[in-house]
Amino acid sequence: QVQVVESGGGLVQPGGSLRLSCAASGFRFSYYDMNWYRQAPGKERELVAAITSEGGSTNYADSVKGRFTISRDNAKTTVYLQMNSLKPGDTAVYYCSAFRRLGIKEYTYWGQGTQVTVSS
Repeated sequence: QVQVVESGGGLVQPGGSLRLSCAASGFRFSYYDMNWYRQAPGKERELVAAITSEGGSTNYADSVKGRFTISRDNAKTTVYLQMNSLKPGDTAVYYCSAFRRLGIKEYTYWGQGTQVTVSS
């Protein structure tokens, strides 16, 4: 069965750091691009960071550039999001997703999210 499970969320002070993990199973992890999204109360879900299937390319939202780093370990079928210099505006539920396009077919898997709260 396909499983995508986020972990590592919690409460952190402004300026602090947090490392999120996303463990995946049940599909060919190394064939999939991996993405981190977040959604704050009353706001739309937004793409935070993306990494290609082999880890050769990354992209970030302007709001997190220079502060967040996405990485992956295909041997462990896990993707990470290192978050530094956290701000209260980063407070949200963070979701991990896997994506693959094969011809006209698309495959997308989502985790259930992990809460990140930045507050003093």
